[in-house]
Amino acid sequence: MLKIIRSDDRKAVGRLFSSRAANLSDAETVARRIIDNVRRHGDQALIRYSRQFDGIDLRKTGMMVTREELDRVASQAPPSLAAALSAAAKNIRAVARRQLPRAWQVQPSPGVHVSQVLRPLERVACYVPGGRFPLPSTVLMSVIPAQVAGVREILITSPKPAPAVLLAASMLGVTGIYRLGGAQAVAAFAYGTETVPRVEKIVGPGNRYVAAAKKLVAGECGIDFVAGPSELVVVGAEGNPRWIAADLAAQAEHDPDAVAILITPSLQLARRVQARAAQLVARLRLPVARKSLADQGCIVLTRSLAEAAEFVNRLAPEHLTLLEDAEDLLHQIQSADRSSWAAIVRSPQEITLPAPITFCPLPERRVCGAA
Repeated sequence: MLKIIRSDDRKAVGRLFSSRAANLSDAETVARRIIDNVRRHGDQALIRYSRQFDGIDLRKTGMMVTREELDRVASQAPPSLAAALSAAAKNIRAVARRQLPRAWQVQPSPGVHVSQVLRPLERVACYVPGGRFPLPSTVLMSVIPAQVAGVREILITSPKPAPAVLLAASMLGVTGIYRLGGAQAVAAFAYGTETVPRVEKIVGPGNRYVAAAKKLVAGECGIDFVAGPSELVVVGAEGNPRWIAADLAAQAEHDPDAVAILITPSLQLARRVQARAAQLVARLRLPVARKSLADQGCIVLTRSLAEAAEFVNRLAPEHLTLLEDAEDLLHQIQSADRSSWAAIVRSPQEITLPAPITFCPLPERRVCGAA
């Protein structure tokens, strides 16, 4: 069951933040060993780890998805799925074009010319989790920005690519799809093996071992950012408890390490969401969501919505949902250590998606563009 903690409970709040850091720290030890083995033994290590962690015999399946497999998936895909992916791709491409950095030149003083020159990366790898549920959206959200940026070669890696994932890749014209996952996939693309080419940047979500591996290779291969397990924070004092509980459970269903948090100054809303979430995971028999909500999730009871904004800035979540009464908080969100999508929910039919809250270092000369 979701636990309710008060914002002035220093021990409980401290555990909330320390547990997120500890998860990645523990994973780094495992990821470092895997990376070292892949660097030393190449494909041999990939075959061994794929069999050990994913139950895949790459000697039988092959390291890559074949053109015939992609054609078969495309021919058997439900028209409704293809239409949905096409519509999503159109919207994502429009946003990616708007986000594309531009070259510029300025003359701050006579005889001094300063310019920013942008060059797309040559080759990137997009990591698509192959766990409990297919994530074709990850294909769209990582491949399309890279295409818009002009990346010459875009590869996808997923240990068990679902038909929907293969369909999305096929629709985007990506044919370089590897059956690799986990820290071993990150190592393979960061350093290259006999079969896997080295890339200039690795993007995409993954579990804590993937996040730890990306962190460890970041000095020698570009990464998007260290995301860790999927995260959702919902903020507000007024809302439909059933909708909020459903959002939290849906996020928790991703992974036992997924983080789903409600931050509210309303004790009444907190208790109602707590009860609804317990009912939902029991009725739908969602063991992963139940474990995730109990171990990683919580409801933080704040003194005000302004304090809730302070918590969001400390958490810097991957996904942020502001209920209608908390809409004005968007201008107070200054999370600086990762990119966060903010959704303002007014009704089931009306959801506003402002631009992603993205905080970047100095402009890079080479642009991947992948989210």
